[in-house]
Amino acid sequence: MKVTDIEVHEYWTEYTDWIRSPLMHYYGPQKRVLYVAHTDTGLIGLGEYHAADTDLVERYIGTNPFDWVGDETSLGLGTAMYDLMGQAAGVPVWQLFGPRQRAWVPIGAWTVSTHPEHMAEAVKRYAAMGFTWMKFHLSPFENVLDQTEAMAQVAPPGFRLHYDFTMHGTDDHMPQLLEELSRFSICGCFEDPLPGEDIEGYVELRQRTHIPVVLHHFATRATYEVFRRPADAYMLGHYTIGEATRRAGLFAAIDAPFMLQNVGGQITRAMAAHMMAAFPSATFHMINDTETRAGDVVRECIEPVNGFYRVPGGPGLGLTLDRDALARRLAFRPEPQARWIVRTTYANSAQTSTIRQTRCSWCVPIGGVSTHSRTPRRCPPTTGTTTVRPPGVPCSPVLSRRGWY
Repeated sequence: MKVTDIEVHEYWTEYTDWIRSPLMHYYGPQKRVLYVAHTDTGLIGLGEYHAADTDLVERYIGTNPFDWVGDETSLGLGTAMYDLMGQAAGVPVWQLFGPRQRAWVPIGAWTVSTHPEHMAEAVKRYAAMGFTWMKFHLSPFENVLDQTEAMAQVAPPGFRLHYDFTMHGTDDHMPQLLEELSRFSICGCFEDPLPGEDIEGYVELRQRTHIPVVLHHFATRATYEVFRRPADAYMLGHYTIGEATRRAGLFAAIDAPFMLQNVGGQITRAMAAHMMAAFPSATFHMINDTETRAGDVVRECIEPVNGFYRVPGGPGLGLTLDRDALARRLAFRPEPQARWIVRTTYANSAQTSTIRQTRCSWCVPIGGVSTHSRTPRRCPPTTGTTTVRPPGVPCSPVLSRRGWY
């Protein structure tokens, strides 16, 4: 069996109606890449990723899919190879990793930080969809305590929040902030509350909070630091199949819970579920962001039940390409992201302005080329921040901090 051809389709994703506005503000339009791999035996394997690995496609053509067991080259293309392997062997993908540990995998939903009433709406909607966890990145423009209070008022029993601090990112005293949040029954876990290299800080922080601490960004890519036990659970984000498999063995050896955070559609979600079904300690809720998009390119749509996702039965991934749905995705064109400015005034009259525009705010563009670099390059969409203080008014380290609390 040989791979004879790989179709590469890049298309714009479409946000779900009720969450479109905050996601367009936070991320803007986003693309997804679909790989459709064909073999000389008539099999079709599916894979996807958030960016095209077009330079790598030729490496796979002419090879046997089984040449890519433990693939560490491309997560998207590797997924398509595993789909082909499973179909050829007549088994679901999870069986290619070992004995099944679980038939249902824990799963969480994803949103972005916005006004408290909108956060509460997200909790109600995701709970109705079968989720029991919701993750969100905190924002310097929203008060996380106000958000949490609003969400706690509408959350059903057992629903939990996954706070992502994105490696600290705030001037707040972290132990104090975590203590304040832990008073809410909806508080579930704290992801990356400190910089990834501060392993000593993580060890101490675990001793100061009873809420699970989750480590996502590792100083040495989830290797040596894990033996220091800096966290209660671990996350692997978009690791290749081979990398994730080796880390799964490490986590199993020390009995440490972990999960896969691979963002994408139904194909990505199914592949992550197959892997977590076979990895012994993959008991933490996976995150895929699939629920924030409208439409997909496969016929199957497995939704969560009581916080768990049923692993597809296979063979392969257990998914079927929908050519009509793919055509609709390829024809879709998103609305452009609006320009915006956020002005913040603090108690000591200091002000900050955060601007989203189409070119760098601190350079002079010449023909679309940025002049702030010695090597001319295209000037990408950026976010610039400026601080303006009234004459004689110092910037208070307490009142003017760009924190979350």
